Amino acid sequence: MKIRIHGNSVRFRLSKTEVGQLENEGYLEETTDFGPAQFAYAVQKSPVNKLQARFEHNKITLEVPEMLLAGWAANNTVGFEGNMPLAGGSSLSMLIEKDFKCLDNVDEDQSDNYDNPKTC
Repeated sequence: MKIRIHGNSVRFRLSKTEVGQLENEGYLEETTDFGPAQFAYAVQKSPVNKLQARFEHNKITLEVPEMLLAGWAANNTVGFEGNMPLAGGSSLSMLIEKDFKCLDNVDEDQSDNYDNPKTC
């Protein structure tokens, strides 16, 4: 699982295995160790009606509606997006999507990523 954070935007990208695990088990979590502290990020299947996120105890958790995840591993839906209103009139943009193989040569294992539709 990968995340990209920019301003008030957070994007989660999941491999094939991770999409299946989220659909079947309902939870994924990764951590990054900074020595004395850890940063964690998680995706959780939830009975909510729309995407929502929280940040507690150095962990970002994205809650994804159960209804969106049903069949996601097998269908062609790339991902889901939403906006969560914040205090002061701003909002948090959220995106969760399948991770595609890069078209450029990269130095990372992409064997579990989805085929890029631009190569099909």
